[in-house]
Amino acid sequence: MNLEELKNKIIDGYKIKQDEAYELKNANLEDLCKYADEIRNHFCNNQFDLCSIINAKSGKCSENCKYCAQSSFYKTNVEGYDLLDSDTIVKEALNNKQKGVLRFSIVTSGRKPSQKDLDKICNIVREIKEKTGIEVCASLGLLDKEDLKKLKEAGLTRIHNNLESSENYFKTVCTTHTTQDKIKTIKYAQELGLEVCSGGILGLGECWKDRIDMALMLSDLNVLSIPLNFLCAIKGTPYENNKLLEVDEILRICAIYRFINPKSFIRLAGGRYLTKDNGKKCLQSGINSLITGDMLTTTGATISSDLEMVKELGYEVRL
Repeated sequence: MNLEELKNKIIDGYKIKQDEAYELKNANLEDLCKYADEIRNHFCNNQFDLCSIINAKSGKCSENCKYCAQSSFYKTNVEGYDLLDSDTIVKEALNNKQKGVLRFSIVTSGRKPSQKDLDKICNIVREIKEKTGIEVCASLGLLDKEDLKKLKEAGLTRIHNNLESSENYFKTVCTTHTTQDKIKTIKYAQELGLEVCSGGILGLGECWKDRIDMALMLSDLNVLSIPLNFLCAIKGTPYENNKLLEVDEILRICAIYRFINPKSFIRLAGGRYLTKDNGKKCLQSGINSLITGDMLTTTGATISSDLEMVKELGYEVRL
């Protein structure tokens, strides 16, 4: 494979083929990262996207995803609580807006919110928009079209729903819902004109084909924002003894996702500490967005340190 030639073809509008994508796992890593960054620069310029999340409802989840501390199937030390009050969520949104974050996401555990909680979330979204002006996203599970319509009418602009892995491998990760359940929610959101954020977790035990198949599926779904999480093996979950990803593996994943999704905001998310440099090399390998601040049940980098790193690399932070 002539990697530079493939990079130039992608810049000229070519969509990478499946067999070409599979070959990227064997490409020279330094060249792969360099060309991924050139693709990113061509399609996205130096625009950089920061978002933050709040764990608005924790634990007691009915789903059996093997990586998750919040599943009721596993005994972990995660704190469980019901939906936070509006004052707490709105205050956190304002705090993030004032620190320079573009988008704030409300995340809840569970298959989907009850209608009572969904109505509360809609009211919270309205209040956030009115008092802060920050863009609002939500990660609320397997929503139907009517749920999504209510959220959009309240002012939500983006919905998050991770594929987590390839469709083939996800069957081994979770048995209480399927990839097609997720895709149904994603397509409902797109039909309503909502932006979609969808990515996955790498390091679940999947092979390179699974990693690349997920990237190809996200491309086929025209996903705008793709968060890449790297497994933080949590004690008490079935994956607690999974081998953690090496830095070179993480960099290769980031670069391959850029080759396959040249126009997307590819977002470094959970597990960033595995990169050893807070993700700096990833930001030079095709990544152009971050989830900043605390993650769901693990701790992330601070907003101020992320802003400093992003600006040092010459990016222009979207506000």
